Amino acid sequence: MYSRPYDPAKPMICMDEKPFQLLGETRGPIPAQPGKVEKVDHEYLREGTCSIFLFTEPLAGWRYVQAFERRTKKDWAHRVKWVLDNQYPDAEKVVLVMDNLNTHVISSFYETFPPEEAFRLAQRVEIHYTPKHGSWLDIAEIY
Repeated sequence: MYSRPYDPAKPMICMDEKPFQLLGETRGPIPAQPGKVEKVDHEYLREGTCSIFLFTEPLAGWRYVQAFERRTKKDWAHRVKWVLDNQYPDAEKVVLVMDNLNTHVISSFYETFPPEEAFRLAQRVEIHYTPKHGSWLDIAEIY
């Protein structure tokens, strides 16, 4: 995939989705003073979790990240629709490299949008899954 030449009519996008734990501070840092470094307490509060969606087009130097409260098929479908319609409206097809998760499937479009819209989106995306235990082959995993 990565040896293909850049093609604006068929851009290759890498996508990753990761859960993150949100942490807060229990105490604020003590500012640095002349001759003394800033002091930071490493105790933290758990503030919940979120899911980060990252899209990148390595051959064009484009990257987009957004956080959501959860990871669902509908969240994935809306993010891919946004990429297709807002970032690449003139591309005939978008090549999408990503992990093979249960939410990353064409049927997610049909569970989220009316059939005509789901079919339109499905026709505009070409999915390439990374192999099992090979998600590091997705450039978005590196970020």
